[in-house]
Amino acid sequence: MFRIGLTGGIAAGKSVTTARLAELGAVAIDHDVLAREALAPGSLGLTEVAQRFGDALIRPDGTLDRSALGALVFQDDDALAALEAIVHPAVRRLAAEREATAVAANPQAVVVHDIPLLVETGQQDLFGLIIVVHAPEEVRLARLITERAMTASEARARLAAQADDVERLAVADVVLDSTGPLPERLAKVDALWERLVEEAVAEADRP
Repeated sequence: MFRIGLTGGIAAGKSVTTARLAELGAVAIDHDVLAREALAPGSLGLTEVAQRFGDALIRPDGTLDRSALGALVFQDDDALAALEAIVHPAVRRLAAEREATAVAANPQAVVVHDIPLLVETGQQDLFGLIIVVHAPEEVRLARLITERAMTASEARARLAAQADDVERLAVADVVLDSTGPLPERLAKVDALWERLVEEAVAEADRP
């Protein structure tokens, strides 16, 4: 198995990169998806969120009002830390389960963990390679406003809650520039995949 950690600032283009790697043959484990699973209706995580932040965040159908929770925690560092203390352990457990299943099926799998908060949670030493998908802050800010319908203040709060570009780039083995048009970005991922396959083979050959 070749374990890869993939990260980048919010709206940097991680999802496009991860999806392309999955198309090419990687086992993609999206920690954002796992975070939603960790707070699914009936989950222990959702119960803990309701206990910490109030039942008003739970809709009548039993689902979490994510917009309301986001508005709350991204304006309050203590609230954000409390949420992360609930979600992060559950996500790591789910990720370990997904990885074990993938490796059981193919011991030489290239496993890509898409982790938005990889640097913030200190996980950079857990992987054989770190990929940082990068776009300047002003580009990401514009994407949040135009593509995710956030206000400028909401978008800035989301950016401020993450590591800055310097911290992310400092841990990168590979930096993928995601500011260009989509075909150009996908071509960069395709070229990177060829390198990853070579490194996976080399890793498998090591005693």
